[in-house]
Amino acid sequence: MIPDFEITVLGNTSSIPVHGRNHTAQILRFGQDFLLLDCGEGMQIQARKYKIKISRIKHIFISHLHGDHYLGLVGLLSSYHLAKRETPLTIFGPRGLDEIITTHFRWSDTKIGYQINFVQTKTDEMNLLLDENLFQVYSFPLKHRIPTTGFLIREKFGLRSLVKEKIEKKELSIEGIKSLRAGIDYYSQEGEIFKVKEYTYPLPPLRSYAFCSDTIFDPSLKNHIGRADLLYHESTFMEQDRERAGLTFHSTAKQAGEIAKLCGAKKLLLGHFSSRYAKLEGLLAEAQSEFPESELSEEGQTYVI
Repeated sequence: MIPDFEITVLGNTSSIPVHGRNHTAQILRFGQDFLLLDCGEGMQIQARKYKIKISRIKHIFISHLHGDHYLGLVGLLSSYHLAKRETPLTIFGPRGLDEIITTHFRWSDTKIGYQINFVQTKTDEMNLLLDENLFQVYSFPLKHRIPTTGFLIREKFGLRSLVKEKIEKKELSIEGIKSLRAGIDYYSQEGEIFKVKEYTYPLPPLRSYAFCSDTIFDPSLKNHIGRADLLYHESTFMEQDRERAGLTFHSTAKQAGEIAKLCGAKKLLLGHFSSRYAKLEGLLAEAQSEFPESELSEEGQTYVI
């Protein structure tokens, strides 16, 4: 059975929460695993609004230390404490994040009742952060004003499904079944060869999701996120504000479309919209001029990968 792989957008604005839009936060669900990508202000309110069970989150990934990407984190951790959470939590983020969090709780005299593990991300190259049974999470460098990483969630090969009609005609041992499901040809003690391609169904293509929070236009991203099934790329500005985008190390929607095309992505999801745009149709049109499979992210919307 193919596990569900989807993201729910909780916030898609940039520095100021206006026009009914909230700061960056996304819930990624892979099967029974829940991940949080960035944790902007209002994340908890949005999660409750859209009936997201935040208690199931075990791993949090923070791209960088600009407030619109992490200022909701202290509140979330505090809520976990008040709810008497016991499950350990791992937070992946840039240098200084652990100091910010621990300093807050020290000065508020809060003794967190569950284990928090901090893992510092690096901005030198692509790095494996999390290796689970069915998926992996990598960080990769983004070019922004301060150290920033994107995140790539990549599916791993699972167990193959057996062709029951063929297996039932054979007296195949448990060892043989395990071998075939793992994708390894099996040689029985009687000398019979059971080929994976004959006794199992082909595996579906592996899926991936790339999250690019804040970055200037950077063609080298293709080396890290090539051919992602779904690419979320910041599109803070329109072309009329391209100079502003460069000065603030952000991208235009058109540039996001160029990146998606360059990387060979299947679909582009736009977000991190500037507060200067009350309406977003213009950003969508500019992105689609480069990459037709572009879509505006919508808060509360779940996107299947």
